[in-house]
Amino acid sequence: MALKQYLSQKLEQRLSPQQIQLMKLLQVPTMELDQRIKQEIEENPALEEGKEEDDLDSLDDEYNEEKDTDSDDSKDDDNDFDISDYMDDDTPDYKTQVNNTSKDDEERVVPLSGGQSFQERLAEQLQMLYLDETQEAIADTIIGNLDESGYLNRDLEALVDDLAFSSNLIVTEKEVEEVLLMVQELDPAGVGARTLKECLLIQINRKQDGDITRFTAKKILEQHFEEFTKKHYDKIQKKLEISDEDLKDAVAEIIRLNPKPGGSMKESAKSMQQIIPDFVIYENEGRLELTINGRNAPELKVSREYERMLRGYSEGAKTSKSDKDALTFVKQKLDGAKWFIDAIRQRQNTLLFTMNAIMNYQKEYFLSGDETNLRPMILKDIADIVNMDISTISRVANSKYVQTAQGIFPLKYFFSESLSTDSGEEVSTREVKMILSEAIENEDKIRPLTDDKLTTILTEKGYNIARRTVAKYREQLNIPVARLRKEL
Repeated sequence: MALKQYLSQKLEQRLSPQQIQLMKLLQVPTMELDQRIKQEIEENPALEEGKEEDDLDSLDDEYNEEKDTDSDDSKDDDNDFDISDYMDDDTPDYKTQVNNTSKDDEERVVPLSGGQSFQERLAEQLQMLYLDETQEAIADTIIGNLDESGYLNRDLEALVDDLAFSSNLIVTEKEVEEVLLMVQELDPAGVGARTLKECLLIQINRKQDGDITRFTAKKILEQHFEEFTKKHYDKIQKKLEISDEDLKDAVAEIIRLNPKPGGSMKESAKSMQQIIPDFVIYENEGRLELTINGRNAPELKVSREYERMLRGYSEGAKTSKSDKDALTFVKQKLDGAKWFIDAIRQRQNTLLFTMNAIMNYQKEYFLSGDETNLRPMILKDIADIVNMDISTISRVANSKYVQTAQGIFPLKYFFSESLSTDSGEEVSTREVKMILSEAIENEDKIRPLTDDKLTTILTEKGYNIARRTVAKYREQLNIPVARLRKEL
């Protein structure tokens, strides 16, 4: 079969660079938008901060006088600056565009962590111990193998092998265990433990001061840890022969211990995240009004200096190769500046349009503040109202916050699935979760409500849902099963 060349026509839809830029800007929250704008200004000298100037007539008149054109009408009507008028027709458009990323690529920013890490704080404490070189190497290896919670999840034999292969240090398991006991003396109490039981015992041993309650708590952890985790308090009480009050005090002492000592240091090293709302909804004489954060609508303009440069280089572009290259560069920067300004404006309009639809859809909730008034709402509902794609609505709702009279909420808070009652009315699943939370909060902690009893309560209120659905909602609320909610 011979090879042949032939022409064919096909119709396909592709996203333009401007559309890709807009989609990426839509999902950026207010806090990151400032950084994104500063980055664009640094990379593109044709983009400047400030209010766009409308008086381009004087600049056009000066340029037209220098060109000495014969048409006076062109001086008066050339108020809009068109870059294509100054480009050489021999230069194809693709040479002035830069696109070295895929249209599906996501812009990901890796934040720089500040402060000391969990391992660095422990390493500092090692300097206060009297360790020789071998012990110090073992301690560094142990600290390096601790997980985020502060536990050592590797066998001592594996650490011996690591020291032999990585540091050419031959040690025994006994030597490693001796150093491990030293590491377990560091702060916070419980680091270096290999199990939860060992972690709690390290902490309770440091608290031993002759108090009978703490001594009882230690005995519970040492001898009846499994019964304690399963909350079989009657068995513990029978074996230790203690009163209800003594058992209650000992259990309370154990509960105050930290099961993740490494996590506490990690959380303390974190900086508090500041949330700046993208929208503000307030009530004015029974009417809802929506405003957008001013940071979402920054004042940007195209550099006048670069416009002058473009006009200057366009005169020699047909005769000088250097001017032609400079013209291409300047045009590329001006195009990028105008595209970015348009994308910011479209982002602002899309955010306002979408948030206005959400506000009107959940009008009853914003006026009353009662969660039971939240209507079932999914992305498709808003997409149909604003006549946009679901992916666009998802980008708008991602990492965006709104300030209301009830507080600051993420936009995703107002999206929930629907559930039909016995009367056929559709209600939000958030309403069901709120009823579950109230029922569990008011339950008898000595005899907590099981999932079957919670299902019965919901059925009596008209919510006909299965027990497995109740269990799913309970897990979404981070509420444990009835056995683990039991209290003395």
